[in-house]
Amino acid sequence: MSLPLRAPGGGRLSARAADALVAGVVLLVVAVWTAVSAQYTSEPALRTVLGWALILAGCGALYFRRRQPVAVAVATLIACVVYYPLSAQDGPLMIAFALALYTTAAEGRFAAAVALAAVTLLAVGFGEIRQQPGHRQIDDTSLAMLAGWLISLVAVGRAQRTRIAYLHEVEQRALAAEREQEARARQSATEERLRIAREVHDVLGHSISLINVQSGAALHRLGKKPAPETALVTATEALEAVKATSKDALRELRATLGVLRRADESTPTTPSSGLALLGDLAARARSAGLDVRTHTTGTPVPLPPPVDLAAYRIVQESLTNVTRHAGARTVSITLDWGADAVRLRIADDGGGAPEGRPLGSGIRGMTERARAFGGELTARNDGDGFLVDARLPLTTPATPAAPPPSERDPR
Repeated sequence: MSLPLRAPGGGRLSARAADALVAGVVLLVVAVWTAVSAQYTSEPALRTVLGWALILAGCGALYFRRRQPVAVAVATLIACVVYYPLSAQDGPLMIAFALALYTTAAEGRFAAAVALAAVTLLAVGFGEIRQQPGHRQIDDTSLAMLAGWLISLVAVGRAQRTRIAYLHEVEQRALAAEREQEARARQSATEERLRIAREVHDVLGHSISLINVQSGAALHRLGKKPAPETALVTATEALEAVKATSKDALRELRATLGVLRRADESTPTTPSSGLALLGDLAARARSAGLDVRTHTTGTPVPLPPPVDLAAYRIVQESLTNVTRHAGARTVSITLDWGADAVRLRIADDGGGAPEGRPLGSGIRGMTERARAFGGELTARNDGDGFLVDARLPLTTPATPAAPPPSERDPR
């Protein structure tokens, strides 16, 4: 287990450098203690050499204590078993075994640590029992203290292991929460980009389609080479219609792109479009040559701004599709206000959609708008024309469903 050791520059030491430092410190303590003890005891030179060799072996093994915790603990225990009966200096080599035993428990080898502690206690107790009266090195009180010391080492090591595991789990949870937050932020950004793309598509698609039809109609009339007065009136009407349409398009585009404003700019409090502007929308469609008729049943009530905008966009996209693809002359828009929902029906007398051909992304976009607020939308051929039938609730759901991404191409 790594210790929180730091290099002189402030950075944390590597695992191997920390192990080498710990082994060196333990060796220094044991060597100094043994050298001091040697001044008061004497023993044969061979025993002294063997004792120092055991000290070097036991302390040096600590360098590998985290890679091979059980093997190091066994090696230091054997070194102590041989050293203490052999040497008369009695240096504190048990420090090496204590640290190895603690590391064994801290590295998750709890059973091995308990077994080593039990073997150590039994071996010391058995050795002392066999001594003659008056020759014991450790009395019963010291033996009990040794048992408590060994148990404490194993318990502290296990507690440290548990603490490290808990901190690791907390760190993983924090990382998972951070990844989830980033994923949600990316999802929100993606949904917002899709919403802006849908709004820009609806605004530009409708307005440019009307401008194209208005300009084409004017050029067609001018191609017949009418009288100058008639040509001037035709051109003036076409330019005024184009001007009005482009002005409305710029207004809606500014409002739509307002979500990209700077933080110090004011937030718009009302939507750029809604059913209140349905008359203007119908008037622009009439300027393109369509006979647009609106009908209202029931009692209109104020809609939440998002639902109001969705209803407006559905009507707008339907008129855009009629202008570009249907070849219709008459369009009927019906608003049926119910107790809990408003129903929109946009029907034309054009040729309808080709049989067997899948509906385009424009209709899928309208369907997504309706579903996002808990409503529904169907689009199908109806007699000689085409019908868009949408139902939108009068209240906004607590958590609107996120519309799936869709490509934007015409019906």
